[in-house]
Amino acid sequence: MTFEELRLFSHLAGSLHFSRTAAACNISPSALSRTVQRLEEELGSELLYRDKRHVALSPAGTIFSDFAGETLERYEDVRRRISEEDQVVRGEVSIFCSVTAAQSLLNTILPTVRTLYPEVTIHLLTGDAADALDRVLEGDADIAIAARPETVPEPLMFHELMRTPLVFIAPRDDGPVATIATRLEQTRGNTSGPRRETLLETPFILADRALSRRHAERWLRSHHVTPRVHAEVAGHEAIIAMVQLGFGVGVVPRLVLDQSPLAAGVRVLALEPALPEYRVGLCARRRRLRAGPVRAFWDAAREVTFR
Repeated sequence: MTFEELRLFSHLAGSLHFSRTAAACNISPSALSRTVQRLEEELGSELLYRDKRHVALSPAGTIFSDFAGETLERYEDVRRRISEEDQVVRGEVSIFCSVTAAQSLLNTILPTVRTLYPEVTIHLLTGDAADALDRVLEGDADIAIAARPETVPEPLMFHELMRTPLVFIAPRDDGPVATIATRLEQTRGNTSGPRRETLLETPFILADRALSRRHAERWLRSHHVTPRVHAEVAGHEAIIAMVQLGFGVGVVPRLVLDQSPLAAGVRVLALEPALPEYRVGLCARRRRLRAGPVRAFWDAAREVTFR
């Protein structure tokens, strides 16, 4: 067996999804399946239970997954020690973040990384911020920039970089939604009566999975309201676009709004009480932080100050 086969199986053991691992590792699902078959033949035992809908580790697969992870960690440790021998940290770090995070946070971190560790290269992956923790847990990325969840999964380490308010936004142009939003502001401070009636008729544009969705729903529950969700979208940037077009009231981090080219088409609603802040930072598997280039990037980012 090879290190590449160990990497493929280790990722598959985390995702338990052939298509997802194949896409993340730039390999076809059939080639991935053949890799698993070769490992099973070499080990003489079935590693995965699989049918058309589910994939699960067998007892032998669990043992082999632990072996693969430990072997890959030891390999990275050897590479780090060799790099330290010549006093140069080198290697690749894969970073996952949203486009907004790349523009507003990563572009501030990278100059420091480049200055301190010129031999460290960056593999940048962008996508929906709601996927960030899963991408790290499944091994797609070494480090992600994400909002801190209410409970950080045990395998992960989180380092806060900044905080940003979570805000309600409405279309700036006149229209039915803008009129409703104005009435909402006029009833601020009330948790029942006119405010509740207005909230019940407000069409909301919410993220389908993000932390902002949970905060918005809790805020509305405090007003005894189940939101009338006009649309669910992936990514806060898309929420701004739909609000700007007049489809509803949205909830987004202020950081995303400030970076959006559509910001002039929406306005922030002055509603009380305020929504919780987003705590944005780096997350990585604890064990990956023992590897030279990943640790180097993490330490360099901790040196950067954000306002």
